[in-house]
Amino acid sequence: MIETMRPALLGLTTCRDLLREPLMLQVRALLDALAAQNGEAALSAYTEIFYGLRQAGKAGLGDWLWDRLRYAESPYPALLDRGGSDPALEEAARRDVETLSRLSALDCGGLIAAMEALLPPAFQPTLAALPRWDNAVPFTFDDLTAFYKVHGAGLFARYRAFLWSEGALIPVPDPDTPQEEEMMGYSLQREQVIANTRAFLAGKRINDVLLYGDSGTGKSATVKTLLTVPGFEALRLIEIQKDGLRGMPALIRDLSGRKQRFILFIDDLAFDQDDHTYSVVKTILEGGLEKRPANVAIYATSNRRLLVRQTFSDRQGDEVDRQETIQEKTALSDRFGLRIPYLALTKAEFLDLVERMAAQRGLPMATEELRRRAIQWDMRFPGRTPRGARQFLASLQMD
Repeated sequence: MIETMRPALLGLTTCRDLLREPLMLQVRALLDALAAQNGEAALSAYTEIFYGLRQAGKAGLGDWLWDRLRYAESPYPALLDRGGSDPALEEAARRDVETLSRLSALDCGGLIAAMEALLPPAFQPTLAALPRWDNAVPFTFDDLTAFYKVHGAGLFARYRAFLWSEGALIPVPDPDTPQEEEMMGYSLQREQVIANTRAFLAGKRINDVLLYGDSGTGKSATVKTLLTVPGFEALRLIEIQKDGLRGMPALIRDLSGRKQRFILFIDDLAFDQDDHTYSVVKTILEGGLEKRPANVAIYATSNRRLLVRQTFSDRQGDEVDRQETIQEKTALSDRFGLRIPYLALTKAEFLDLVERMAAQRGLPMATEELRRRAIQWDMRFPGRTPRGARQFLASLQMD
């Protein structure tokens, strides 16, 4: 089996990307060394394989390959991700998985025996003490096919949150997603966002969303919390950095046809009067010649209702059609079909929120005293928002 493994690996067709992985390069080096009857090179490659497996936290080649194959961006999973069909590609992928299964099942004892036959007796103690990796095969072609059909392929199968910056998609393995019990206040606004997103995941036509209003009201947290809503497992959240706005059309093209549903999240959206990148967002929102795919929606937050800042000089210039120019800039927010205000709380709402948060934290303070001190805090640090309530309670716990 060792003798046939080397040509079988060279014949991989749909999993060529695996052969460029450092660990697989060492596997090939081991098989090449055995074929060339170079015992020392084989021993070196063997030890590198064991080191690489343990460094990756894997028990064996099968464990490592199962992880890599599940999240591959190779032709076969990409085909299934987009719902395509290609019998020739499917058969080639099946053969490749069978080859990798045989590789996973290679017995370390057989590899060590093959090296022993090539090395002088002085190497016998070293060979006898070599650690071994597990040769279990935790995957089949049918298992992988089923996984691709449900979860898709590549990074979007592995991760749910991403940053888009300077033309690069950066996975966020552990996104900042506040739990529902942390989200107090503005329940009506959040319910609108959740309902819109639920319809989006159901394949319905929905509105792009703008959450606007006072800082600290939980606009960004509302969007990020969508990743924790039960039934929203197919949702992917991509936060667009300001320097990535111009690259949004290219990103949207790449997302087209994929199994998941994508929210492109623009946090704290605002433009200076001479910033023309707003035209990119405008075109995406209202549609240009290129149709936006149905699996992409735009959600944005802003502290401003009008997203393009104006100055008095804008209204006093000598441009003939300056009123039309002003309207063009200030109407960007109107391109969002669902505009949800997050305004500062009233005094009564703020005190009620403080009381509920204090109870959640188990803060031992009488209600009257808590409310009295909250009023004093609000007079010193105006800002009747959930953020202000959290800051107030944090100040109490520091006393």
